[in-house]
Amino acid sequence: MAGAERVTARQRAILTAITESYIENGEPVGSSRVVELLGRIGDGAVGVSPATVRNEMVELAEAGLLEQPHTSAGRVPTARAFRMYVESLSGGANPRVDAGRLSLESRQQIDLSFAGVAGTDALLQRTSHVLATLSSGVGVAIAAVTEGDLLEHVHFSKLAARRVLAVVVTKSGLVRDRVLALDGIGDTDLSVRELEMAANFLNENFRGWSVERVRAEVGRMIEREQNEYQRMLSSVQALWVKAVPETDVAVRTVYVEGVANLIGSQIGGQFGSPEDRERLRDVLMALEAKQRLVELLNAYIDARQESVRVVFDLSEQAPEMAGLVLIAAPARMAGENRGTVGVIGPKRMHYENTMNAVGYIANVFDRMLHLAE
Repeated sequence: MAGAERVTARQRAILTAITESYIENGEPVGSSRVVELLGRIGDGAVGVSPATVRNEMVELAEAGLLEQPHTSAGRVPTARAFRMYVESLSGGANPRVDAGRLSLESRQQIDLSFAGVAGTDALLQRTSHVLATLSSGVGVAIAAVTEGDLLEHVHFSKLAARRVLAVVVTKSGLVRDRVLALDGIGDTDLSVRELEMAANFLNENFRGWSVERVRAEVGRMIEREQNEYQRMLSSVQALWVKAVPETDVAVRTVYVEGVANLIGSQIGGQFGSPEDRERLRDVLMALEAKQRLVELLNAYIDARQESVRVVFDLSEQAPEMAGLVLIAAPARMAGENRGTVGVIGPKRMHYENTMNAVGYIANVFDRMLHLAE
């Protein structure tokens, strides 16, 4: 059997039973257990003997879809098998992945969790918490800066020598603050008066502009001016670039919650050896380095896509993510991308529930945001 495209209907049913049993229990699955599971769901493969199932499992192993850990008589699904399983959830005449199929209990839990939440940042932060709770994985929510995210007000406060607090407020209600190191901005420190002038200049001339346009226009103004006005503009530009770096144009704020879930009982022995525990530390460090998460999600999630996406090959972008899976979708408000919501977890996770939860939150993001404002 050359590959998954030649898997028969019976083999596919057996592979699904093995995958779901392994997700549920984390134990290798034997032929007798498969026969029992097929009988419970009333599958067309009912009536096959354990011997027949064993033969089919051998073929599935030869196709690279099952593997035998240690000396156990049972088999576990490979990464290819998990991919096939996820594809089967979304395809067929009766797909199981649909936000509308999320259980009433989970939908009520999500809606209740967002009750009283005000502001987009708070909403995204709550999203990471809710997804971590529902999935027992790591909940991730990233706010995107869009063309429609316009400047409302900027303020600079002097904290110490060559240290400034920048607060940028957008018309959508988002507030971001950043402590700026003024190294590289002129030969002398900026005074309180100069900071006030810089803020006033931005507020008076660029209120209602997108952050991208502010950056471009200030740069053009500097090219046109060659006097003392240029010094002030240079300070404005340097402050603005530090307050809203170019790397923040695509992504503004990252919320991560549920890292402790990766050490919980759900993934048990996956990180049991000293080598695995060392790898887990690498994973946790990567999750704490939020810019890596930003790069990771940007690499795999297209803001234009409509559906939930499952990504298995995270290690291609971040080697420390080997063995983990990303389930994510863009969140929109009034048809405009407002960020990305998702879950990072082990391959042995409950895909159907997690995909439906991510899809439900992404689909009703608009409604929840209007309720929160």
